[in-house]
Amino acid sequence: MPAFKDHAADRRFQQMFADADGTEHPVWAEYAVRGHARVILHVEAHPALRGAGAAGRFMQALAEHARAEGLTLIPHCSYAVAWLKRHPEYEDVLGS
Repeated sequence: MPAFKDHAADRRFQQMFADADGTEHPVWAEYAVRGHARVILHVEAHPALRGAGAAGRFMQALAEHARAEGLTLIPHCSYAVAWLKRHPEYEDVLGS
């Protein structure tokens, strides 16, 4: 799996994924900091990756990152809300 990065100064999580031609493009989430929580404001995939499952793999990496770092996620983005509802195995990282 490609490297997941937290660009804390920009308050942005990002991960690169290859499209069908092998060209790498980003999937990212903008966030706000609330103590040990990260409020997920927006998740977006590069247009070349849409429909390829990259955003879902990114969300899995984001949830794993939160778990490893002792963070909780507060989703405000509709995609993040829906993804976390479909993946109860990450309920432990869901904040309120």
